[in-house]
Amino acid sequence: MLDWTELEAQCLSCQRCALADARHHVVFGVGVRDAEVMLIGEGPGENEDLQGQPFVGRGGQLLDEMLELIDLSREKNVYIANIVKCRPPHNRDPLNTEQDACIDYLRNQVALIRPRIIVCLGRIAAMRLIKPDFKITREHGLWFEKSGVSMMAMFHPAAILRDPSRRPDTFMDLKSLQAKIREVCTHTYQVMRNQELSWGGYIFGPAKPTHINTYTHKKSGTEYSAPLLHSFLEIQNRQYTAIPDF
Repeated sequence: MLDWTELEAQCLSCQRCALADARHHVVFGVGVRDAEVMLIGEGPGENEDLQGQPFVGRGGQLLDEMLELIDLSREKNVYIANIVKCRPPHNRDPLNTEQDACIDYLRNQVALIRPRIIVCLGRIAAMRLIKPDFKITREHGLWFEKSGVSMMAMFHPAAILRDPSRRPDTFMDLKSLQAKIREVCTHTYQVMRNQELSWGGYIFGPAKPTHINTYTHKKSGTEYSAPLLHSFLEIQNRQYTAIPDF
């Protein structure tokens, strides 16, 4: 497995398929590299190809608005990538051969990030990552588990722009994602108040009322800051997060 520097350098110089011939930029990915939530689309469009960033056109603006509804953003707590890193001509669906040529880059990104949740944006991503016969109109918002990673699909932002009647379903999918984050993630929302966390047989109780950003170990009475405790739990938990097979 390559580290981030090696992976990005290799990806930026890739010539594995014909998509490299007409590209302006490789669209590697963007976001927080220890994110617990990863969003994956099918491939870059025209604006993404010109700017070298995923989801920056009208669809990207809509995606940012959707994420903001549930307190997510590419700047603070998610990572966004695509199956193919170069734009298919005329924004057509990426061919299977193109996906096969590029998928190892995504696998390496997932292995480095080790997300707890993967959200597939659109039919193509869901068919590649969740199951080949995925039906986006029937199965969007449903949860699947692969190698301990929770996975779901939502309509692609471009599809929502084409058909605004999909917005209510998408809102419900976002609320489902929000609930799943609260269930399985440890630091995406940095929610520490009025909770008890357990790990390794130890119980960490809520902090004293005057110390809302600390936790007190019930046995020893030792206080831990919220970020420090999250880091401790996260290191331990992520050691056992497997990589989905796709």
